[in-house]
Amino acid sequence: MVEQITAMLGLLGVLSLLCQWIGWKLRLPAILPLLLCGLLLGPGLNILNPDAIFGDLLFPIISLGVAVILFEGALTLNFKEIQDHGRMVTNLVTLGTLITWACIATATHFLMGFQWEMALLFGALVVVTGPTVIVPMLRSIKPKSELARILRWEGIVIDPIGALLAVLMFEYIAFAADPTVHVLHALGYMLGIGVGLGSLTGYLVGIIIKKHLLPHYLKNAGVLTIMLGVFVGSNLIQDESGLLTVTVMGVVLANMRGIDISDIIEFKETLTVLLISALFILLAARLDSNALLSLGWQGMALLAVVMFIARPLSVWACGIGTSLKRNDKWFLSWMAPRGIVAAAVSSLFAIKLESLGVPGADLIVPLVFLIIIGTVVLQSLTAGAWAKYLGVGAGSSQGLLIFGASAFSRELAKVLKSKNITVTLADNNWDNIRLARMDNIPVYFGNPTSEHASNFLDMTGIGRLLVVSPYRQLNPLVSFHYQDVLGTNKVYGLNNNEGTSARHQLSESYLAHLCLFGKSVSYAKLASLMSQGAVIKSTNITDSFSFEDFLARYGECAMPLVYIQAGKVNIYTGSVVQLVSGIELISLLPLESQQLATEHALLLESEAAEQGSPEASTN
Repeated sequence: MVEQITAMLGLLGVLSLLCQWIGWKLRLPAILPLLLCGLLLGPGLNILNPDAIFGDLLFPIISLGVAVILFEGALTLNFKEIQDHGRMVTNLVTLGTLITWACIATATHFLMGFQWEMALLFGALVVVTGPTVIVPMLRSIKPKSELARILRWEGIVIDPIGALLAVLMFEYIAFAADPTVHVLHALGYMLGIGVGLGSLTGYLVGIIIKKHLLPHYLKNAGVLTIMLGVFVGSNLIQDESGLLTVTVMGVVLANMRGIDISDIIEFKETLTVLLISALFILLAARLDSNALLSLGWQGMALLAVVMFIARPLSVWACGIGTSLKRNDKWFLSWMAPRGIVAAAVSSLFAIKLESLGVPGADLIVPLVFLIIIGTVVLQSLTAGAWAKYLGVGAGSSQGLLIFGASAFSRELAKVLKSKNITVTLADNNWDNIRLARMDNIPVYFGNPTSEHASNFLDMTGIGRLLVVSPYRQLNPLVSFHYQDVLGTNKVYGLNNNEGTSARHQLSESYLAHLCLFGKSVSYAKLASLMSQGAVIKSTNITDSFSFEDFLARYGECAMPLVYIQAGKVNIYTGSVVQLVSGIELISLLPLESQQLATEHALLLESEAAEQGSPEASTN
């Protein structure tokens, strides 16, 4: 039996990784291959029976997994940042959540015959969308930047809000189902434990992080261990209070000033990817196909309410007073796929409520999976065509992601921004990011290849990557990662390969992309020129001022970087290009070029003065 459990855990890990890879390769939400894998192994081939294999361990496994998921989601709920993402996002995660919750709960009560408490619980479970589902869809659809930002941030923020609503409703139902417990007294005690212990622990963990009481290599593992310990301890003090405790703990940490939790979020997300994947396969394998089919027309009617009534009503109500156009609202009305969090939380609650004999608990999981399958499949297949029909596509992505926020990158970004070109700087150096923020340049602090970056790095309108960093070990990883994301011909890097030994030699496929600004340009060269007073300048190439005139003024040491032609951004790579009239050239002018330009201007003034003098006229 032990060998069987070990083998199954290993199989789940391999299948989880495979499903995530398939989703990434096909640019689809990973939930689709995970769902198909679970259904195939479970109801389909009857290979995986989680209840029989794991027995009494199944509930603790799901319970701990959901605790990690809720804690990780709560870490993203920063109340100050919500308003920074625009009025529409704020409306959707507040008023929109209430409208969606009310619509779905009402429909569930009348269509499925659920009691109001269970209907409200189900409504809370399926108000969430989630970045793990939304982000892959946005990458393939490519709507215009404003709509992509709204959908992405709605998915990030609404995850912990919906989970918190569901936890509170679950606690109420669990206490109400026990005839020996006074509901209001027990619920108040549970809220006190959850909010009190969660707030206290979150604050103490924040102090530990702020004062560096744990060494760096123990910080992530320490926070995870404390979170799991508090979850278990809270449940021992008051049954079923642990989920609320860890959710509140995460929210408190997210809103504390002066602490950096970005690496904790990245670590938790790395853990959550594998955890969620394995958990979802287990949950899909437990799904009773007969129970899913038994939902009948009522289930399909409920799905229709979720997609065609609740979501449009929420979007149009929240869009009042915003700058969104009619077609923008219709597009947002069709984009609300449900994700893995809803499945994981609902399965945990269903197990507990079934043991308490709550009516309708056996239908919670099939209903949630029906909503997930319906929204993800239908919207994944049709959203691209719908965006094209409405004319809300972003078109050709001319924006640039620059890895490395050095002085050179910041100056280049400022010039590009002045030309209305989308630019984002990414770096793991906080000082560089801080200086870029002071210049009002969009930034991402952290590793741009991380799972955190996949959800939080805004790639809307960005079509190319420039690797302008001194991190020799990370540069190839970033390049290969974004070749898959953007395309092999959309990634450019500086030629920093100065080593000659065999171990420093890089692959030919990577070296082919090290042509940014020319084969002889390295990070060290750019940094040296900038420290000596080089400037980045934009010059219009016209009939009266050709590229030859540009070279005559600034000399051969002037370094072309980017040129804009007919609204399209082109990266200079050293190859011969025809810089004709109508091009706007952005170039790096070393101190020598600036001095040459000054001498050139003085010479022209002198010649003009001589031509206009009386002696010149007489001669």
